[in-house]
Amino acid sequence: MIERLHIFPEQASTLAPQTDALLFFLLGITTFFVVLIAGTIIVFMIRYRRRDPDEIPPSVHGSLALEIAWTVPPLVIVMIVFFWGASLFATIQRPPDDAINIDVVGKQWMWKLQHMEGRREINELHIPVGKPIKLTMTSEDVIHSFFVPAFRTKQDAVPGRYTTTWFEATKPGSYHLFCAEYCGTIHSGMIGHVIAMEPAEFQAWLQSGQAGAVPPVTPAAAGEALFQEQGCTSCHAAGASQRGPQLAGLFGTTVHFEDGGTAVADENYLRESILNPQAHLVQGYQAIMPTYQGLLSEENVMQLIAYLKTLKTKEAKTP
Repeated sequence: MIERLHIFPEQASTLAPQTDALLFFLLGITTFFVVLIAGTIIVFMIRYRRRDPDEIPPSVHGSLALEIAWTVPPLVIVMIVFFWGASLFATIQRPPDDAINIDVVGKQWMWKLQHMEGRREINELHIPVGKPIKLTMTSEDVIHSFFVPAFRTKQDAVPGRYTTTWFEATKPGSYHLFCAEYCGTIHSGMIGHVIAMEPAEFQAWLQSGQAGAVPPVTPAAAGEALFQEQGCTSCHAAGASQRGPQLAGLFGTTVHFEDGGTAVADENYLRESILNPQAHLVQGYQAIMPTYQGLLSEENVMQLIAYLKTLKTKEAKTP
């Protein structure tokens, strides 16, 4: 059965009313000026049309009041739109500190999602109502775009880097999930649902399917296993030789490079350091780390980063 989609779907997130308010303000301003300008043109065409082939119109010497009238109000309106839009953009780009993080990987033609508790999903995302949700996204192949109309949320998943977005569902329900960037022949089939649940119901879902079965491995635990398997401890573990920087407490700090540059050790920096370690040489260390490009999947890299984040309070384990 094909579900109907409305031009303006219901508001189901905390940011939806703010987004709609700005949209309707822009539509209202646009409609007002379209009617004003088009109406003025029509009136002038009729009232001031040339009635005689030899008629010469009188000279117009200008009006300071008129110049101010059509300059200042549009300037004020434009500045209102700018600051309103910038404020909303800043809010969208800054997830709350207590947001629940979920890793998302776009792939032709599906969405692969993993909760920090280890639960995995494909083309479905279960979330609790009333809790901010932060998505950390990337793509395995081409640009995809994570689009949930009811949440007014759309963010590209770009190969080779991480992008983030966040939302907070306000009412339980099942909401359409689309890829809003043409990504190949089955682009139209890259659809799914975001299922918002009451917090207690969500916790029950998160724990379901584990009775009598092996509990899902969390991204951090999987990353720790990879850290050991790939031999990272030989250079980076606490107490190891000083061939590589110590990673405990690295995430979120400022890293200094040999060329004098700096960078914040966020997800994108850690990803680049794993897949292209020669891009920026950390001050005090030699360029001896090999690349893991092609050896690790996008999920593997996300798992390693999840583990490195835990090293803020937990030292890397030696084998």
